[in-house]
Amino acid sequence: MVALTVTTPLTGGAASATLATTTARTALTTFTALTALTTITTVIPQPAQAIEVYVSPTSPQLGDTITLLITSEADTAPTISTGNRDYPSFPVGVHRYRALIPTTPLETPGSRSFRVTDDRGEQASLNVNVGARDFPIQEIWLSAEVNAIEGTDYEFDRVEAFRAEVTPDRLWTGSFQAPSDGWISTPYGVRRYYNGEWADDYYHRGLDYAAAAGSPVYAAADGIVGLVDYESNGFEIHGNTIGLNHGQGVTTMYLHLREIYVQEGDQVQAGDTIGAVGSTGISTGPHLHWGFFVHGESVDPTDWQSQGIK
Repeated sequence: MVALTVTTPLTGGAASATLATTTARTALTTFTALTALTTITTVIPQPAQAIEVYVSPTSPQLGDTITLLITSEADTAPTISTGNRDYPSFPVGVHRYRALIPTTPLETPGSRSFRVTDDRGEQASLNVNVGARDFPIQEIWLSAEVNAIEGTDYEFDRVEAFRAEVTPDRLWTGSFQAPSDGWISTPYGVRRYYNGEWADDYYHRGLDYAAAAGSPVYAAADGIVGLVDYESNGFEIHGNTIGLNHGQGVTTMYLHLREIYVQEGDQVQAGDTIGAVGSTGISTGPHLHWGFFVHGESVDPTDWQSQGIK
């Protein structure tokens, strides 16, 4: 508000004219000030940008890793919900994020619903059809002594804790390489009878490479050694084992080793020799069992080897 102060008394028409002129000038000044204030403080709200989601592969099957590429104006990475589980996403560019969702042979094929939520409260929903897939069936016969081995709580707890690791940095680059020079003797996803009994909750959680005892085992990609343990410590099923953490919920495991050349906390690069093929734990002969896990679930490594999820 503009205050008007008159210090000299005025009389008659002169006073009226002066006051009239002053009042007009005051009104003009007030209008100008208010107009300027309005111009400075007016904010035009912008509509929120919708979340966009792209799915790869477009026709996934059981065992595939589903990749969601997300575009969002959010300041933090969105969260993805499906079923009773939430999955994180990680930045891959400006306002671009990626989430990796595992599928397994034990799931029921069909439509899967996803809900993407960002820190603004914006949401996007989509359905992805996960196709059925035929997995081979094997019959395995174990001796009574080997068949009686049930594993130890120590072994299961360590493996579960390692597979659950989710660290923010992506350590791998491009495709994962073969961890052995041997040939693949058992593919991913095989279902089995053990000594004539069907194993309901079993599927082959990785690839078996047949190779001579003592032959080298390689790191399939850059990572940090998150697990090293031995049959003598209670790893009755896995045998001598290495686990590599590749970041963002991606881990690999190397089982039945004869020798281990790394320690927990070591940083390794793709192609580094980390151990030697053996037959420790439950094993019918020298081979490397290589497991590939996304957020703790065993997925088919072949797409990661052939295409790479960069």
